[in-house]
Amino acid sequence: MATLAQSIGWTPPAGWPAISRDKCRELLTAPGQRFEMETVDIRGVPTRVWKNAPQSLRVIAMAGLAYAEREFVIYEDERVTYGAWFKAVATLAHELQGQGVSKGDRVALAMRNLPEWPVAFFAAATIGAICVPLNAWWTGDELAYGLDNSGTKVLICDHERWERIAPHLADIPSLEKAYISRGSGSQEIATTLESVIGTPNEYAGLAQQGLPDVAIEPDDDATIFYTSGTTGRPKGALGTHRNLCTNILSSGYNGACAVYRRGEEIPEPTPRTGLTVIPLFHVTACSAGLMGNIAAGNKLIFMHKWDPVKAFEIIEREKVNVTGGVPTIAWQLLEHPERSNYDLSSIEAVAYGGAPAAPELVRKIWQEFGALPGNGWGMTETMATVTGHSSEDYLNRPDSCGPPVAVADLKIMSEDGTREMPTGEIGELWARGPMVVKGYWQNPEATKETFVDGWVKTGDLARLDEEGWCYIADRAKDMIIRGGENIYSSEVENVLYDHPAVTDAALIGLPHKQLGEEPAAVVHLAPGTTATEAELQEWVAGRLAKFKVPVQIVFSKDTLPRNANGKILKKDLATLF
Repeated sequence: MATLAQSIGWTPPAGWPAISRDKCRELLTAPGQRFEMETVDIRGVPTRVWKNAPQSLRVIAMAGLAYAEREFVIYEDERVTYGAWFKAVATLAHELQGQGVSKGDRVALAMRNLPEWPVAFFAAATIGAICVPLNAWWTGDELAYGLDNSGTKVLICDHERWERIAPHLADIPSLEKAYISRGSGSQEIATTLESVIGTPNEYAGLAQQGLPDVAIEPDDDATIFYTSGTTGRPKGALGTHRNLCTNILSSGYNGACAVYRRGEEIPEPTPRTGLTVIPLFHVTACSAGLMGNIAAGNKLIFMHKWDPVKAFEIIEREKVNVTGGVPTIAWQLLEHPERSNYDLSSIEAVAYGGAPAAPELVRKIWQEFGALPGNGWGMTETMATVTGHSSEDYLNRPDSCGPPVAVADLKIMSEDGTREMPTGEIGELWARGPMVVKGYWQNPEATKETFVDGWVKTGDLARLDEEGWCYIADRAKDMIIRGGENIYSSEVENVLYDHPAVTDAALIGLPHKQLGEEPAAVVHLAPGTTATEAELQEWVAGRLAKFKVPVQIVFSKDTLPRNANGKILKKDLATLF
């Protein structure tokens, strides 16, 4: 490890680490401390949990109300305080109840990062409904699938998403009502969101009222986040209030460990300003980001669309302390030629997960930004954070995603899942803890296959070192991560196979410095047929989200190479590019 740390130009300072990570855990989780743990029964499995975690998303919303005068969300010229946000949440929650939404009903949310997003999310969750955040980049067909599969009763979306969804209403029989922000709909079931809560700058003028009175337990259903399925359609990961609330203390615990390892005392909490540049429909931004920021009373800034120069302007003007999300963002901030024209000295941390990062990125954040890098690992099925480290620990092990938080356990299993692998050996990563979701929505077969006695089989290949730090060796089978967005090969391959000329197809990932990877395809055409690269790209773009479209397509004269089991040998295909 020291060798790789030295190769990026970092040597541990004298006396670091002041204490071991085990000692950190002992001190931070001691009785009476903020990160004290207790064991509770979750679906028949005794599980360590944070004793002081909020019990539900209602409690998080009430915590936000405690910061009523502070600014919560900034979006272009719109500025919303915590007090104004809470008024909008309570107003919309009562409206949803008036529409017949009750505990367990699904309320879907499909929009870009707007001030309305956290309003809609908490309005649904605080009355016991299951919020279904849908990928805003999906096509109309993909959005309609998510709405129909989840059995959504009420949809809250922006005008762009509504234009994609409206032609598919016949395919969504469960949908009774739609609220559209920043636009309108001609259909009978549609009304404007503004007619209920006004525009973001008008939230402060809404009547002050409490949340509807609904009893919610920690392990009640809270969310369905869709994760791309390795075969066929995406699967909905059914999350609980406990899953989301766990992240607040998990993030705090990782931060506290970094301070203790430095030999310092944990400082008094001070409000931070964060630039949120990844979509809230991902668990990284929603669960690992939004929840903890509300609990701490931090300020969040949303952007209409990612643009490095606009980000520089915002960082300078608003004195942003924290940003990141995925490595792509960090690379673009570092390497943009206009970076030196802006005062970015307020940046204290650049943290990310969701995709592997090159050790070189760790060094650049530290040396060129003077900021502390942070990294972690999780997945939709763990509602984000399972491992994490930052600052000196990350610089010391730049190829690791950190050790598990105190309430989580990791183990490395053999491919057939029958035995645990020795320390240092690579196998499939299994994780357990209070952040692991209940299972897949209405998909008992996939649930049984993936979730075992509280453990989730991640599909990632990894190893653990002697101190418990995790190193991801390879990702879930046939998955490409493009700038933090998961692309499952089979989904794109199935669309290519649907083209009348294609008889053989394989999707692979091509390395890309900023995005990590980009999708590329190799296809074999049926004898006597023709198709061009542009034609096939257009074919995929018409059926799947744009980020899934192959950036290159190579044509093979022969059928693709396969092993004895008939599986395409994808490693042999990279040479074609």
